[in-house]
Amino acid sequence: MATDYDAPRRDEVDLGEDSLEELKSRRADSQSGSVDVDEVEVAESFELPGADLADEELTVKVLPMQTDEFRCSRCFLVHHRSQLATERNGELICRECA
Repeated sequence: MATDYDAPRRDEVDLGEDSLEELKSRRADSQSGSVDVDEVEVAESFELPGADLADEELTVKVLPMQTDEFRCSRCFLVHHRSQLATERNGELICRECA
């Protein structure tokens, strides 16, 4: 339940004097009338101009691992030798994983 810390405080004597109708009206006022909306569902309905890439083909040139590169045995990413932190039992580990 949200608390308004800026509201003036009331004594415990005043708290007991609230009528049932007043408490019900406060409860009804504090409830929101808006419905939760799923953002993903709303975002799917938007179509951006020029966003139709159905007939596009992605071509990427893949290079083999170079002699000055290594594959980290923890994250399996290829790094330059300058990123080599340790070598344990033949396993090469990058600085980010060390």
